[in-house]
Amino acid sequence: MISARSLSEPMNAAIHITDIEAAINYWRARAPSPDGVLLSPEVRALAEVYGLMIVSREVDVNTVGFPSHAMAAWLVWYDTMPDTPCIAICSTSQGDAKCKGCGRSFDEVQFWTAMEPAEKRVVWRRITAEGDSWRFNRYAERATENRLPRG
Repeated sequence: MISARSLSEPMNAAIHITDIEAAINYWRARAPSPDGVLLSPEVRALAEVYGLMIVSREVDVNTVGFPSHAMAAWLVWYDTMPDTPCIAICSTSQGDAKCKGCGRSFDEVQFWTAMEPAEKRVVWRRITAEGDSWRFNRYAERATENRLPRG
């Protein structure tokens, strides 16, 4: 959970292996191998991180020390994802600690714009796994209507 922290003090967020896989697949579709062997620089950068995660049996990797070329490729994929889980039904504004609409905590809603991409993905993974907010059931159509990527 995000707390009242200094906005200049970064949170050490981690990127989950499923996000690395999704980014690899994004780049494989965008820049397919011409011969089935050669990889694009983006896929190669992400695959190096992915391979190390597999060998060391890690499910996430800290963004501190994340290779810059792999981070650049991951961020391009990240920019294709919806920015916010908000479906315009915010119960935190009514005093709820957890929004019934999107599943984020009051602090996560409040600090969303100051959060780093990996921090946002941590929240996305949690609310998706919980699957109990209205964006996943009662108002699922709003979630699909609001899936416009950033940019």
